[in-house]
Amino acid sequence: MTNELIAKAAIDQRLAEIITPVIEDLGYELVRIRLMSGKQTTLQIMADKPDGGIEVDDCAEISNAVSATLDVEDPILDAYTLEVSSPGIDRPLTRLKDFEAFEGYEAKVETAELIDGRRRFKGELAGIEGEEVLINIPEGSETITIGLQFDWLSDAKLVLTDDLIKEMLRQRKDAGALNENAFDEIETEGSEEETN
Repeated sequence: MTNELIAKAAIDQRLAEIITPVIEDLGYELVRIRLMSGKQTTLQIMADKPDGGIEVDDCAEISNAVSATLDVEDPILDAYTLEVSSPGIDRPLTRLKDFEAFEGYEAKVETAELIDGRRRFKGELAGIEGEEVLINIPEGSETITIGLQFDWLSDAKLVLTDDLIKEMLRQRKDAGALNENAFDEIETEGSEEETN
């Protein structure tokens, strides 16, 4: 059963039903799917490996398999562009297990309905308890832990922090996906101090 964090609109849910088996057969997991219509229609698929660390080649493999399936099923009426990507560092949290996996990291969470007069919560993930997502949020001078039913969530994503970046780099290095020598030539924007 696909939840609304993975696929919100009816068409997204229909597409998720079609492509989830295709992605899972290849050994990946669907993180999120969105059909975006603007000047041109784009089908955005976010996928990951069960233990993280999806690469460009993996995305290409998923793209080919999904394209072939959608050509047969043909659920999208307009011409569209298919984009397959990794979830990124400040990734959306779309499955209960994501909230457990990223315990200790900062996240922004939104609920569909008002909970105690608010819909937006930002704090440190504190794991899960049954079907509840636990989050430590600052309340005045102290921190309180609140539990939000997973079903209540309308949006959730990690906040980009130094700790999160370090952890992601460590995971990639452990997975052998990171070639540190490849980073020698890269300069980040704004890294050079301006001299007056």
